[in-house]
Amino acid sequence: MADGAFCGVFPYLVSPVADDGRVMDEPLTRLVDHVIAAGVHGLTPLGSTGEFAYLDWAQKRRVVEVTLAAAAGRVPVIAGVAATTTAEACRQARDFAALGVSGIVAVLEAYFPLSEDAIVDYFTAVARSVDLPIVIYTNPNFQRADLTLAAISRLAEVDNIRYIKDASVNTGRLLSLLGRVGGRIDVFAASSHIPAAVMLIGGVGWMAGPACLLPAESVRLYELCRAGDWEGAMALQRRLWRINEVFAKYSLAACVKGGLELMGIPVGAPLPPQRPLDAVGRAEVEAALAAARGEG
Repeated sequence: MADGAFCGVFPYLVSPVADDGRVMDEPLTRLVDHVIAAGVHGLTPLGSTGEFAYLDWAQKRRVVEVTLAAAAGRVPVIAGVAATTTAEACRQARDFAALGVSGIVAVLEAYFPLSEDAIVDYFTAVARSVDLPIVIYTNPNFQRADLTLAAISRLAEVDNIRYIKDASVNTGRLLSLLGRVGGRIDVFAASSHIPAAVMLIGGVGWMAGPACLLPAESVRLYELCRAGDWEGAMALQRRLWRINEVFAKYSLAACVKGGLELMGIPVGAPLPPQRPLDAVGRAEVEAALAAARGEG
């Protein structure tokens, strides 16, 4: 990452939580070591795969503390911040900055509808609350208050809002976005996109849960894209896409946690009321992982 810029593969880490609500430090540390050893370019705790919406503040803070300690400066850590109020989001961002994160992924949770001005004000306030690079997050499938292209264009004027993580399934929207704010905001894809396609149109990487399960393969895909080997990239992308198809059928956290359990990293079950994978789901995830790795 030249000049401190974020790019590459950033796994959305799961949040291992025991039945008593305690964050399980050892499995999270093992996961961090696992993905860093595979060559990932950074870590993102408290994303959707990290079940941020199901954690209280003490749990969120502990997840970030453990991630930072395990990373030990080897790669940047970009922590997720999400709240329904501007004041709480800014507080979270400041606290994570004090812990030593390298950046913030800002998510807006909303109950009541919000105007575009209110949405822009929220993200602007979070950005101005810290002296860190900000990744703004958009996911129209799950968010009541989403970011329009016009809102993103306005936010691109805020100095430290430098990236957007787009979790829509609309790659055409990304091309429109890059046409408007390319050079001011860089785009990270999600597992809902085809990462190689996003790289082709100008993306800088992806933040996604499946990279916890397939970190080496994800890094290889990124390297092929960066080298402009699109034939090789698409051959690998087709193989990896099987896991995305399985993820579309089941809960994201259940799939990633279930897959990690199969790999011998005991991260536990998703937080209730989410349900863990059943036997059929586990078999599908196991088969998809084997196919993605070129096994059998």
